[in-house]
Amino acid sequence: MTGADVLLVALGAVAVGAGVLVVTTKHLVRAGLYLVVCLGALAGDYLVLTAELVAWVQVLIYVGAVVVLLLFAVMLTRAPIGASDDLDRPGWPAALIGGGSGLGLAALLVDAYRWTAVDLPEAGTAERIGGEIFRSWVLPFEVLSVLLLAALVGAVVLSRPDIGRSGPAGRGMEAPR
Repeated sequence: MTGADVLLVALGAVAVGAGVLVVTTKHLVRAGLYLVVCLGALAGDYLVLTAELVAWVQVLIYVGAVVVLLLFAVMLTRAPIGASDDLDRPGWPAALIGGGSGLGLAALLVDAYRWTAVDLPEAGTAERIGGEIFRSWVLPFEVLSVLLLAALVGAVVLSRPDIGRSGPAGRGMEAPR
């Protein structure tokens, strides 16, 4: 076992541990922060596998944008920040389904490859991948950015109860009597 293998397994363990903490914590903000740790460890796994572009996309898109959007949505909608009793549900059904899914995927992987070596294709360059993304996949990226912007605007509208009311009371002034 090489040092890269040990680092890959260690980062994988951190990612799995943080993922378990995401779904088991009662604090919504802590769940978001554990998600950052999980996604960061996954980006580290990509770096160990020499997929630098995928690692940086992971950091920029998921850690930098999606988790920040999640935390902004929590702050703007005035969701409870402390421990929440409505997040306390029995964990055994989720553990049973998650464990069964994990075992099923592991059995599928072992059955598909039977511990044989797989020839890898030639590594792509960042220039080739970037060219493909910006030629063929520009529209989905733009649609996603508009969707995230709409979600942020929606969170702001939901957090402001005075928006949408008619009359002077909706502008923060008291209605005449």
